[in-house]
Amino acid sequence: MSFLNRIKENNNYKEENKTPFLLDNKRVGQVRDDYLDYILNSKIFVLNKNSITLVDTLKTFKERTDALRVFAQKAFEDKITNRFMDENYPLIEKGGHKPLAFIDRSISTLLGSLSFGQHLNAYVMSSEGMKMWIARRAYDKSYHAGKLDHLVAGGLPWDIPHYENLKKECYEEAGMKEELISQIKSVGLVSYKYEYSLGGKEDIIYCYDIELDSDFTPDCTDGEVEEFYLMPIEEVADIVKNSHEFKTNCNLVIIDFLVRHGFIKSDDSDYIEISQRLRS
Repeated sequence: MSFLNRIKENNNYKEENKTPFLLDNKRVGQVRDDYLDYILNSKIFVLNKNSITLVDTLKTFKERTDALRVFAQKAFEDKITNRFMDENYPLIEKGGHKPLAFIDRSISTLLGSLSFGQHLNAYVMSSEGMKMWIARRAYDKSYHAGKLDHLVAGGLPWDIPHYENLKKECYEEAGMKEELISQIKSVGLVSYKYEYSLGGKEDIIYCYDIELDSDFTPDCTDGEVEEFYLMPIEEVADIVKNSHEFKTNCNLVIIDFLVRHGFIKSDDSDYIEISQRLRS
C-alpha cells in the first residue's frame, strides 16, 4: 500500500452512465442513470437531449431552491437518501462564484453537485515528538460509522461564513472555545472526485491546522464521536498508508499535512505525483 493509493481511491469517479445536469446552460452536476427515472418522475426535472434541467416554470433562484427543497424532502421520505439535513449547498458551475440555486446537502450526491467541507488537523508537540488528535466516529452514524476521523471535520454550507461554520463544528465535535478556535490557521485545500453509492461528484475540502497545548482534552458535545486518541504522527501516517481505517477523504487531508510538515519528503519517489494529485 502507499499514500498514492489512498489518493487514487478518492478519485474513482466515472463519467459513463451519467447524464449531465445543466442550469442556464451551465453544468452544475450529473445524475447516475440508475436514478434518472426517479428524478424525472418528480416533475421538476426534464430531459433535454442528452442532459437534464429544471422545468421552464422554475426561473428564479427562490423558485428553484423551494422546489428542490421539496424534492429533497420527498427523496428522504422515499428512502432514496437517508436523511434531510437542512443545510444549503450550491448548484454552481465549477470555477463559478454565484450559485444558481440551493439544494439540501442530502441530495448533493444524487445530483452530482460540487460540494465543500472543512477539516482541522489538530496536533501537539510533545517531548516524544509530534502527535495528532484523532476521533473515532460514533458507531451509530449512517456514513462511515466507527471509522477514524479528524478531531473536527464537517460539511460547509454555502450561506454560512467559513469561520462561523468552523467555530460551530469545533465546539460541537471537540468542545473548543472561541479563544482557542481563533488560533486556527487556514492552510489551503484538497479536492477529489469520488463515486458514491448515489452518484459521483467533486468535493473540495478547506484544510486547517492548529497546534494545541499538551493539556488540551477534546469533549464531543453532539454525540457523533465514539472516542478520541492522541497518536504519534508516525502512527497516523502508517495507518493512512497501510490501511483503510480512516474515513476516506481524511486520508487526503492528512497526506497534505504530512507533505507540508516534511514527513513526506521531496526525495520520496511519489512526492511529485502525490503533491499534484491532492488537488484533482
